[in-house]
Amino acid sequence: MRPRLAGLLALCLGGLPPAPTAAAPRFTATEMMKLKRLADPQVSPDGSQVAFALTEIDLAGGKRNTDVWVVPVSGGEPRRLTSSPASDSSARFRPDGRQLGFLSTRDGASQVWALDLAGGEPRKLTSLATGADAFAWLDGRRLLVRTEVFPECGADDACNAKKLAAAGQPSSARVYDELFVRHWDTWEDGRRNHLLVVPVDGATAIDLTPGGDDAPPFSLGGEDWAVSADGQEACFSRKDAKDEAWSTNGDVFVVPTAGGSPRRVSDAPGYDGGCRYSPDGRLLAWRSQRRAGYEADRWQLEVLDRKTGARRTLTESLDRQVESFVFSPDSATVYFVAEDAGRSQVYSVPSAGGPILSLLAGGTFDDLSVLPDGKSLVGTEAALTYPSEVVRFGADGKGFARVTRVNDAVLASFSLRPGESVTYEGAAGKGIQAWVVKPPDFDPARKYPLLVLVHGGPQGAWTDGWTYRWNAEVFASAGYFVFMPNPRGSVGWGQELTDDINRDWGGQAFEDVMKGTDFAEALAYVEKGRTAAAGASYGGYMIDWIAGHTDRFKALVTHDGVFDLVSEYGSTEELWFPEWEFGGPYWAGPQVYARNNPREFVKSFKTPTLVVHGEKDYRVPIEQGLAMFTALRRQGVPARLVVFPDENHWVLKPANSARWYEEVLGWLDRWTKK
Repeated sequence: MRPRLAGLLALCLGGLPPAPTAAAPRFTATEMMKLKRLADPQVSPDGSQVAFALTEIDLAGGKRNTDVWVVPVSGGEPRRLTSSPASDSSARFRPDGRQLGFLSTRDGASQVWALDLAGGEPRKLTSLATGADAFAWLDGRRLLVRTEVFPECGADDACNAKKLAAAGQPSSARVYDELFVRHWDTWEDGRRNHLLVVPVDGATAIDLTPGGDDAPPFSLGGEDWAVSADGQEACFSRKDAKDEAWSTNGDVFVVPTAGGSPRRVSDAPGYDGGCRYSPDGRLLAWRSQRRAGYEADRWQLEVLDRKTGARRTLTESLDRQVESFVFSPDSATVYFVAEDAGRSQVYSVPSAGGPILSLLAGGTFDDLSVLPDGKSLVGTEAALTYPSEVVRFGADGKGFARVTRVNDAVLASFSLRPGESVTYEGAAGKGIQAWVVKPPDFDPARKYPLLVLVHGGPQGAWTDGWTYRWNAEVFASAGYFVFMPNPRGSVGWGQELTDDINRDWGGQAFEDVMKGTDFAEALAYVEKGRTAAAGASYGGYMIDWIAGHTDRFKALVTHDGVFDLVSEYGSTEELWFPEWEFGGPYWAGPQVYARNNPREFVKSFKTPTLVVHGEKDYRVPIEQGLAMFTALRRQGVPARLVVFPDENHWVLKPANSARWYEEVLGWLDRWTKK
C-alpha cells in the first residue's frame, strides 16, 4: 500500500492553491485555438539563430496557416520570414547558411522554395509533378527530395505527370492484388516513397531508391532518411513490399548521392530506422528493435563505424525507448531523448560506448540540436500547461533557458494548474503512475466530478506534455477533476510494463484503470457517483470494454475505438499490430481474440455512451464506431454518434476540433452535472 499512500500525500500537500483572487477566465477549446503551434526548430550553421514553423488558427474561417520564423539562439523577439496565406514549413538552412529552404504550397502542390537570408523574395526550387513531401540540402546545387512516384516512372517527371492525369479515367475502379490497399487515411494508388536527387538548376533528377518498395517507408513522425555531412551519401530505411502489411522488419541502407546500388547495413529482425550521420562522417547511427513484428519493442541506439564496419549498441543498459537523437559536433557524444515516468528526459552517451548520463529531467523535451561550439543544445520543451517552446541548455545539462515565449501572453490569464504525478497500487500490486489536473479555481473544500482519460496505443503514455486533441486543461477548466492513468502497456517505465498488455488488452490494464478510479474517487474533493471515462484508439477500446464490464460510470466517450477485434483485423491496414497483440490472425488463435473482444459483452451495456469516429480512419475503420453505436441503441442504452467525414484517426481541422470538444463536454455535462 506504500505507493498509494505516497501518492495521496503528494496530492494533498502539493495541490493546495494560493489564496483565491478574481476568478480566472475559463480555458475553452476556442481559447486553445488562439495558441500558436511551434514545431521543427532548426539551428543555423553558424549557431546564431533558430528557424521554426509557427502555425496559427483561424477558427472562424476554418483555416490554419503555417509560416517560417527565426529567433536568435540567445533569445529575443522572433521574426517572421514568410507570410504567404499558403503553408510554409520544414525550414532547412543551406550548408553555407546563405539560404533557407522550406516547403510551401503557395503555388499549388507542396514544393521546395528558398529564401536568400541577405534579402529578397522566395524562389521556387522544385516543380515535381508528385510534389515534395520532405527535403534536405546535399550542397548548394542539389537537393534530396522525398516524394511519392510511380515505381515504373521513378525520377521521370513527365511519366509521373501523365499517370497522375490518367488516374480514375475512364473508370473509377480501384483494383488490388496485394496488401496494402489503403493506409492511414488514403487509398493506395500505386505510388511509392522514393528519394530523388534534384538539381536546383532544373537538370535531370536521379532516383536513389528505385523499385516497388517504399524507401523510406510510411511514417507518422520523424524521418527515416538522412544525408552525410559532405553530401556524398544518403541513408534510408526500407521494407520489402511483399510482406509490408504484416511485417515490421525494415533495414537501413546507404547509397551514393551520385547514384548506385543501395547497400544494406543493418539486420535486426525488427525495425531499424531514424538513421543519422556523425558530423565527421565516420559513424552512422540508427534506432533498432530486436523483436520481429512488434512495433512497440524497445528502441535501442546502434552505431556503425563506416570505415571498419564495427557495430555497437550504446543503450543496452537503459531500459527505456530511445526517441530522437543527435551527434555532438566532434562526433564523440550522442544526445538523445527517452520517455521516463511520464516525462521525456535528455541523456548523453559516448559514441564509442560508455556510461549513459541523464542531463535534463523534469520536463518533456524533443527536437534536439547541438550548437557548433558543442557547449550548448537547443530543443523544445512542453508541459501540460503550455505547448512546445524552443529552449537552450548546456551540454552538461545546466543553464536551462527559454528561447521563445510565443504563447506566454495568451496563457497568462488562465491560471492553468500544472499536472501532479501520483502513484497508486494497480493489478498484482504493481505501482502505477497517473497525472492529476485540477480545475484552475480548485477549492479543496468543494467536490468535483471525476473524468478518467485512457490513453491510446496501447503502447503510449500520458506525459507532462501538451496535446490539442485531448487537452486536460480544457477538461479541467470545464469543472472536472482530470485523472490520467498510465496502466499496463504504457511506455516510460521499462519494457516489462509495456509488454504486460500483450494478448491481455482487457485484463490487467483494465484492472489498473479501475483501481486508479478507486484511488481518485477516494480523494476528499472528488464526488463519487459523478465519474465519467473517455478515450481514443486503444483508449476507445478500453471504453468499449468498460461498457461491458462495469456500470460504475455515469457516462462514457469512445473515440475511434476498437469494438470487434475480428472485423478490425479484416479491415485495418497494418496487420503486424493485431498479429503481435493477439498472437496471429484471428483464425490462428480465436480464443485470444474472443477473450479480449468487447463485442462479446454487449449484453451488459448500460452506460450512456458518446461514440465519435472519423470516416477516413483506416487504422480503426468507421464500422467499429457504427457497430458500437448500433449495439447500444438496439438495446435501448442512451447513446449519441458523431461522425467526422473528413477526419482520420485524429480530429485535426480547427472547426471540427472545436465541435469535438463541444460534443464531448456536452455529453459529459449532461450525465455528470445534472
